[in-house]
Amino acid sequence: MKLAPLIGYSSELSGRPGDQIDFKVSSQLDTPYQAQLFRSICADPNPAGPGLVEQHCADFFPDQSFPSRHQGFCPGSHAVTVEKLDIVAKNSLEVSVRIYPTLQTTRAQTILSFGRFSIELASQGAVVLRSGDVTLASSEATVLRQWYQIKASIASSGQMSISLSVLSGATVAPTTGAGTVMDLCVHDILMVAAHPSDAGPTDCFNGKIEAPQISADGARVAAWDFSQNISGMSVPGQFGIPPCPDLKLVNAPTRAVTGSLWDASEMNWRHKPAHYAAIAFHQNEIYDFNWDTDFSFVIPANLPSGVYVMRISCGAEYDAIPFFVCPELGKPRAKLCVLVSTFTYAIYGNHARPDYEQSWLDRIKDWQAYPHNPAEFHDYGLSTYNNHHDGSGICHASHRRPLFNLRPGYLTFGQSSCSGLRHFQADSHLISWLHAKGIPYDLITDSELHNDGVTAISSYAALVTGSHPEYHTCETLNALTAYRDQGGALHYLGGNGFYWRIARHSEDPGLLEIRRAEDGLRAWASEPGEYYNAFDGTYGGLWRRSGRAPQQLVGIGFTAQGVFTGMPYHRSCHDPAFDWVFDGIEGDVIGDFGFSGNGAAGFELDRIDPMLGSDQNITILAQSYDTANEFMLVPEEQLTHLTNLSGGPEDAVKRADMVYFETAGGGRVFSVGSITFCGSLPWNNFDNSVSRLLQNVLTHSLGPI
Repeated sequence: MKLAPLIGYSSELSGRPGDQIDFKVSSQLDTPYQAQLFRSICADPNPAGPGLVEQHCADFFPDQSFPSRHQGFCPGSHAVTVEKLDIVAKNSLEVSVRIYPTLQTTRAQTILSFGRFSIELASQGAVVLRSGDVTLASSEATVLRQWYQIKASIASSGQMSISLSVLSGATVAPTTGAGTVMDLCVHDILMVAAHPSDAGPTDCFNGKIEAPQISADGARVAAWDFSQNISGMSVPGQFGIPPCPDLKLVNAPTRAVTGSLWDASEMNWRHKPAHYAAIAFHQNEIYDFNWDTDFSFVIPANLPSGVYVMRISCGAEYDAIPFFVCPELGKPRAKLCVLVSTFTYAIYGNHARPDYEQSWLDRIKDWQAYPHNPAEFHDYGLSTYNNHHDGSGICHASHRRPLFNLRPGYLTFGQSSCSGLRHFQADSHLISWLHAKGIPYDLITDSELHNDGVTAISSYAALVTGSHPEYHTCETLNALTAYRDQGGALHYLGGNGFYWRIARHSEDPGLLEIRRAEDGLRAWASEPGEYYNAFDGTYGGLWRRSGRAPQQLVGIGFTAQGVFTGMPYHRSCHDPAFDWVFDGIEGDVIGDFGFSGNGAAGFELDRIDPMLGSDQNITILAQSYDTANEFMLVPEEQLTHLTNLSGGPEDAVKRADMVYFETAGGGRVFSVGSITFCGSLPWNNFDNSVSRLLQNVLTHSLGPI
C-alpha cells in the first residue's frame, strides 16, 4: 500500500452544540503531531484570489500535541460469523456454495474459510478445496460472469472430493483425492469472501456468493440464506443445535444483486427475494476504517455555526480535517441558512479522476495546495465515480475514512486555467463572500436536513445552497419542498442539483447508496435487475425517473455539460418589476469572469422545462447559451442523433436559465442554473456584477444586509 505520512478523519461530518466529534489519526512519523482548530473562510488556494483564509480558534480548542502512531486498514468486503462455529463430525464434512466470479487475480481468492478448511478460487480459475496443507483442485476451471455450484466433501479417512457445475449446464463429475486421517471437528469463525490472518482478512474474493452451507455426517448444521435481511448489515444463521451464528458484513459488500435464480421476471428484489439471494464482494471495497480515536472535540455552546478544520501537523507533513458546526435545533442565530451538501461530498469522496497527471503537482506546489490526490492512494477506497477492480461500479459511499478531496486547498482540475475547484472547495467561494459582505449565516448539512426534516430549516427567512447539491434522499427533498411551500425563500446557487436519488442506511447513517439506473450522466451503469436500492427498496437512479424532476422544486433542471469552462449570463428580463435584481449593474452582460471556469455560467447547466414541472409563474431573469459549442446534452434529454425531448434545436436547450418565481404559499425561489456561479463571487475582491446581483436577491429575501 501507498500510505500518506499523516492522515486522519472524523467520526462525523457535522454536529450541534454539545455533540462530540472524534478524530482518528494515523501517523508514520516518529515524533508527536500537533492539532489546531481553525474556522475555514476560503478553501481556494489560488493566489489570484483571497487564498486560503482560516481563523485560529485556540479559545475553543487549545493547541495540543498527540503521540504519533500507525493505524492500519484492510480493504476487501467480506462476511464473518459473530461467534465461532461449533461443528462435530465423526465421518464427513460436506460444503456447498454458489459463486459468480468476476475477476482473475494472481493470488488465490478465498470463497469460504473455517478452521483449517477453505474453498478457494485459484489464479487460473480452478476451485480448490484446502484442508490444512492438503489441497485438491477441480478438473474444470471457471470462466468469469457465470454461476457455478461448488460441492466439496472431506472424510475422516482423508478422502476428499470437489465438483464444479455450471448451473445452467450439466453436472461435472467430482475430482477426488486422498490425504491423511484427520479430525473434522471445527471450533472457529467462518469467513465468507476472505481468509483470516494476523494482519486482517486477506485473499478477498471478487464476485457474487450465494447459499453457503455445511453438513456434518450428512446432516445440515450451518447455512446462510443471503435473501434474508437484504437491507441489513447481517445475515441470520440457519440450522444447527444451537443455531449457527449470524454473519456480520464487513466493508459493506453489495446486496440486492441478482442471484443464480434470477430470470428477469422481476426487477424489484422485494417482490422475489429468492432471485436476489447473492452478495457481491470486492477486494478493494472499504467503508469504515474503524480507527481508534486519538482525541475528541465537544462543540461548545458559544462556537459560531460555520465551517471548521482540525489541522494536524508534524514537521512538513500535515492534514486538514473539515467538519461543520450547526446551531442548536430550533434556535437559529441568523436569518440566513447555508445548506452544506455533505451527501454529495461523501458520494464524490476520493474520486480518482482518469485525467489526473503528475504534472498537476507543479501547480499544487506553487499554490501550496493540498498535496495528496486519491489517484495516487487507491487503497484508501475510491468514490462512487470509480469502479472496482472487476469493472463494476462502486455504489457505496462513506465519510468514515480519510477523504483526500474533502480538504481545504484540494484541486480537482490541476490543469485548469482557473482555480479548478469543485464541491467543498468551490462552495467556500460562497462562504468567503458572506464573510466579505458581513452577512450572518448558520450552516445546516444534508444530515440534519435528513434527520430533522423541515424543522431543521423552518426558522430561517432564506436558505442558499452551494454550487452542486446533486445527491438527495427522499427526506431532504421533502424538507426543502415543505420549506418553500410554507413561505421560505429558497436560493439554488448551483447546477446539476437534486439529480440523483440516494439511500441512507438505517443501521449506520454514515453509509450511503447510489444505483445508477436507466440513464443520466453517469460514471457507470447498474446491472440489469439491480436498479432498486438495497438499503430501502426504493427505485434508484435519477429523481426525474421517480417523478421528482428538479424543475418541480427549483424551476430548472440539468440539461447540458461541458468542459470546465464558463460563460457570462445575458440579462433577458427588462420588466421594471424585476429591476431590483439588477440594481447597480451596468449593461446586460453578467459574470464574464470567475475562479470557476472563468465565467459565471459553466460546466453543468440547468434550464426550465414545462414538461418536467417548470409550470410555475417563472420569470427568466438571465440566460447563457453554449455559443462555442463546448457542451453536450445530458443523455436523458436526447432521443436520437437528430432529436431531443424539447422538440427543438439542440442549441436552443444547451443553456443556463437564471429564474425567479413565487409559490402559492408565499415561498420564493431564485435559481441560477450553473455550477460555476459561486466561483464568480470573489472576483475583483468581491466587487463585481455577480456579487451585486446576489446581494440584491438576498436583500429582497432578508431585508437590509
